[in-house]
Amino acid sequence: MARRCSPSPSIRGALLGDRVWAVKEEGLNSIQAAKKSPVLMQCSVRFVEAPSSTSRSSKVAIKLPEGNEVRSGEAGANAALSTLLGRPVELSPIVEPQNAFGRKAPPAGTDVQAYLRDMFARTADEPLPDLFEFPADVMAYEAPPGTWFDAYPILLMTTQSFSALSTARAESNFDVRRFRPNILIDAGGSGFVENSWIGKHLRIGATVFAIELACPRCIMTTHAVDELPKDPKIMRTLVQQNGGNAGVYARVVPPGVIRHGDVCVLESRGK
Repeated sequence: MARRCSPSPSIRGALLGDRVWAVKEEGLNSIQAAKKSPVLMQCSVRFVEAPSSTSRSSKVAIKLPEGNEVRSGEAGANAALSTLLGRPVELSPIVEPQNAFGRKAPPAGTDVQAYLRDMFARTADEPLPDLFEFPADVMAYEAPPGTWFDAYPILLMTTQSFSALSTARAESNFDVRRFRPNILIDAGGSGFVENSWIGKHLRIGATVFAIELACPRCIMTTHAVDELPKDPKIMRTLVQQNGGNAGVYARVVPPGVIRHGDVCVLESRGK
């Protein structure tokens, strides 16, 4: 199967069709990601029209937990999602960078440490991620301008990381659906192999990815998804085994097509 990667500045280099719609509070600049609204993890989505570089937010069909389906741009879609979440929300396509969503600050008087510990599912004795490692636009906006990403456009993980986590806690199901990487790589070796890629380039077929940062995981990894139950031990294991990180964030450098089975080659940034 082929996937096309694009470095277009307006989408900061992404897999075509990735995160091209968002659920936001009606009339407000606040995105309802599944970390805030875990019921969204019980929905599934498919494209009705194939995404393209000229039609990034192509029409999608969303299957709700009870089984009925709604489509973007059609009457009743926003109402159905609002009923699901219990508050007025609306589907939003990718917006132009000048219409970037401001980051919604915690309510006045909020204990910021407690707010972050809840978001990242960290206990009082566990370290919080170093958010100062992220680019300024990630910290300034709900989503980097012109995107619906949390941070970087690409998330890479290895099968070796999943094996390491499963070995550390066999009682939990470290299913790939909890972690949602764009690309899953069999890198050989053992442990959290991708940690050593940071600061380097990874070539997959003709496409090159600049590996930027380890990905600090949040409460979304613990939410129920499909038949997988809610499991707070997922984050306890991540913190104990890899500082709360799983996978690495990356940017597309030259664009191109990647295919299942492509060979991956790690290169220095100088190449």
